Amino acid sequence: MDEITYAQAVNAALRRALVEDSSTVLFGEDVALPGGVHGVTRRLRREFGERVFDTPISESAILGGAVGAAIMGLRPIVEIMWADFAFVAFDQLINQAANVRYVSRGRLTAPMTVRTQQGATPGSCAQHSQNVEALFAHIPGLRVCLPATPQDAYDLLLTAIACDDPVVVIESRALYHSVKGTVEQDRPRAPVGGARIHRTGSDISVVTWGPMLHTVLEAAQVLEGSGVSVEVIDARWLNPFDTDTVAESVSRTGRLAVVHEANLTGGFGAEVIARVVERGMPLSAPPLRIATDDLRIPAAPGLQQAAIPSRDAVVRQLLSVCAPGVAA
Repeated sequence: MDEITYAQAVNAALRRALVEDSSTVLFGEDVALPGGVHGVTRRLRREFGERVFDTPISESAILGGAVGAAIMGLRPIVEIMWADFAFVAFDQLINQAANVRYVSRGRLTAPMTVRTQQGATPGSCAQHSQNVEALFAHIPGLRVCLPATPQDAYDLLLTAIACDDPVVVIESRALYHSVKGTVEQDRPRAPVGGARIHRTGSDISVVTWGPMLHTVLEAAQVLEGSGVSVEVIDARWLNPFDTDTVAESVSRTGRLAVVHEANLTGGFGAEVIARVVERGMPLSAPPLRIATDDLRIPAAPGLQQAAIPSRDAVVRQLLSVCAPGVAA
């Protein structure tokens, strides 16, 4: 089986959805004729014609159109080019899409998928670099996932499209063309939810998601040389969040850290720790949050690199909890 990129995995999932279900439509800014600003929807317009179409630059119109289409029986997949731009259309997403099932007493649903991407890449400016997953996860009625591998980029998107509730799929621009892997494309669609343990360990449980998964896995490899065994959990879904998998891991390791690229204050890491602490689980060290400081993301690559948790920063902070006094 040939390896494909994260972006190609998203493209393959979209193609499968369009082939298998004629009610599926795909639209957004530049997704059709240009094939997506990042090339993710390339050739889909050519294969599926008017079921794949471009829209004006209006996030509110894109999401509002998706809500209406979903209520009327279609299964729209829309792209918000940058997660930062979803803010101008929050009314359609939060007041409308997330409420459809509730205000209709369950008679109607809004089976729509919102694809977007987020995160900082070198030179990305302040309005193109934020990590906003906690905002979406805060809204009842919205499902939220963040694939970190090509296989999950494929699987989670198909799961989202099959879901009868609105789902926000937050992809990673940094991973689109930098990560490759083999992707099984013929297995059944998985149900919504479920974390995955990527690496087993015995000294500390580290929960992460999105591109930070790869940083944490690199840090765990370094820490192995210092005798620290790290269990790495990819949350994958923030709503629903798989608290049971995290709690079971912490019951074995006795320590917990959460690593995310989003800003510290109000980040979903606080929610993860709260859920574990509320279960009254004994911890041998205070839980740890490793995140970007509460600042605007600088455009300068050097400053950006200093702001976002790096492999070495993760190593230092995990060592401070697991082996105080040991130098990184």
